[in-house]
Amino acid sequence: MKRLAALLATVALLAAAEPLPSALHDEDIPRILAFGPWPPPPQPDPSNRVWGQPAAIAFGRQLFHEPALSANGRIACASCHQAALGFSDGLPRGVGLARGDRNTLALHDLDLQRWFGWDGANDNLWAQSLRPLLDAREMGGSLASVARTVRDTPALRQGYADAFGQSPGPDDERVAVDVAKALAAWQATLRSGRTPFDEFRDAVARGDRDAAARYPQAAQRGLALYLGRGRCYTCHLGPSFSNGEFHDLGLPHFAEPGRVDPGRHGGIRKLQASRYNLLGPFNDDPARSTATSTAHVALEHRHYGEFKVPTLRNLRLSAPYFHDGSAATLREVLRHYSELNEERLHADGEKLLLPLRLSPQETEDLLAFLDSLNETATSPHPKEARR
Repeated sequence: MKRLAALLATVALLAAAEPLPSALHDEDIPRILAFGPWPPPPQPDPSNRVWGQPAAIAFGRQLFHEPALSANGRIACASCHQAALGFSDGLPRGVGLARGDRNTLALHDLDLQRWFGWDGANDNLWAQSLRPLLDAREMGGSLASVARTVRDTPALRQGYADAFGQSPGPDDERVAVDVAKALAAWQATLRSGRTPFDEFRDAVARGDRDAAARYPQAAQRGLALYLGRGRCYTCHLGPSFSNGEFHDLGLPHFAEPGRVDPGRHGGIRKLQASRYNLLGPFNDDPARSTATSTAHVALEHRHYGEFKVPTLRNLRLSAPYFHDGSAATLREVLRHYSELNEERLHADGEKLLLPLRLSPQETEDLLAFLDSLNETATSPHPKEARR
């Protein structure tokens, strides 16, 4: 209630002042303020008993760069998740031991997410971290090989002992899950930095019209379109610019000729069958308070071909775009939404998208707004959040 009162007071203060600059209006203020503040505080994960613990974070960083965890001894997590690319790889589709079906997602701000992967096949970050270790197309390991590597590598054995208070035991599955939990503890610290938009948003929040006016006019027009006719905020909302859910974007479903990517439909099947979901035996939260969404998720036909809504922060680093990497540039992404083929959208699901029919100027303005969601030079990309 105090936050709501403060928000209403801010809106009243700004409404009494001069109008917002450019194409923006005072009625846009609540939506603008809802995109922050940034950065948010770290969000704890009760399902991971070593979340936030310095020794586990250090061990997770060590594991992330360790190629010995892969079947061929040459592929580490960092091979495909490169810091300079927002912890993605710059490829249309990921490549480990084999060519993947999907684009490699960036890793920053993961503690704010509820579902993981393009299809949401995992409901927690440690299960998502375990998956590539065991996937034959990626690192190609097994529970036994991961556990053996930790036991047989002195530096990893010591890192495990520091993180978990004991040497790795004989239970291969428990050791491998603990490895994933340490990886998750480190990845949860990766927080994207502040952007020009954040400076604008905060200027609006405090009623600083001069500071708000320094936000580029093209970006302001793009934001007005984002909030207005474009309705982009319907899915890309909140401080992370994502609702964290899954939608049909009218993209082809074929991963390759003759094979279809079922998207969220397949992800729900995997989630429900997983031994590592939050309803399973490895959730460290005895109350299972984190498992509510998993317990109630239902498989419906409309989920076929739906994919996760990614964050819009640091888009410059994570090209190419879409789940299949089919758009090399943001200009191509906007062209897709501008010329959307409605016949590709589900007939039995939600209807959120319509062709935007963007003019050349509107395209440039939206690109200017999206560019303002990238970190500034003084805010190095993704950095570890303070605990």
